[in-house]
Amino acid sequence: MKKLLLTAAFALCTTVLQASEDIADQYPASPLYSKPVEVIPNVFSAIGATAPPTYENSGHNNNLSFIITGQGVVVINGGGAYVLAKALHEEIKQVTDQPVKLVFNENGQGHAMLGNSYWAEQGVKIVAHSEAAAEFEEYGQQSLANMKRLNKEKAKGTTLVGPTETFDEDYKVTMGSFEIEARYLGPAHSPGDIVVWLPKQSMVISGDVAFHERMLPIFEHTMTADWLETWDNEFEKLNATYVIPGHGHPTNMAQVRRYTKGYLEYLRGKIGEHLENDGTLADAYYVDQSPYKNLDTFDELATKNAGRVYEQMEFE
Repeated sequence: MKKLLLTAAFALCTTVLQASEDIADQYPASPLYSKPVEVIPNVFSAIGATAPPTYENSGHNNNLSFIITGQGVVVINGGGAYVLAKALHEEIKQVTDQPVKLVFNENGQGHAMLGNSYWAEQGVKIVAHSEAAAEFEEYGQQSLANMKRLNKEKAKGTTLVGPTETFDEDYKVTMGSFEIEARYLGPAHSPGDIVVWLPKQSMVISGDVAFHERMLPIFEHTMTADWLETWDNEFEKLNATYVIPGHGHPTNMAQVRRYTKGYLEYLRGKIGEHLENDGTLADAYYVDQSPYKNLDTFDELATKNAGRVYEQMEFE
């Protein structure tokens, strides 16, 4: 019966809601892009826009999740600004009177850590991988400046606050009825990417290790071969029933495999063929990526991704 209830809740969440980068704001009553939904019992997520960050979505274009454990609330992602973290906390207070006791930052990017300034004011412990903390220390000022330019007056209150505690391999906590395991599986999208694994529920809150509904961006430091190795050797072993990805609606392993591992393999295959034919970087930008043109942010990212993969594979 419990399994049926979980399946029903998950199906409702994944079929009723649709992602679209054409919708500027799905929740005008809040700075959040969308109102948190209960994905499985006591695990909620405010699904961010699948578009790039904008003033209209307040920079909320990743997923902000929380777990009501029975002995406190665990939040996954500090949020991209003070205003977003505060808005998420207001939503948490609407469904429970349990205090927020712990915040995990999924990586060192601004959308994961800039909201730490709010949580620090609340006296909440903030945990991240050591590499993510180093990344935020190095590039946080740049992330803050970008967010202020984007959010204008909505940037008020946001300051640079890193995690209060870091780890290298895993960070495990038992709280109420939940066993919660923050794990570093290996190199993925950006330095210090972690997943939050709930073994009893067979759910992974994947952060940017896995994408859904929008094209993943490949940064200069995103080593695609390493990401695929992490996926095959570690992420697949979780064999999760439920996945809350870093971007896009909650789904299952098959879907994130298709749009993360599948896309990386496809693009590397195309660039490999291009290199074998002595293709140039200038032409690499235009390799065929049409099987993924349905993904949001395709227009913004496809050519950039191809160029960066070319630069990587040229020296592999």
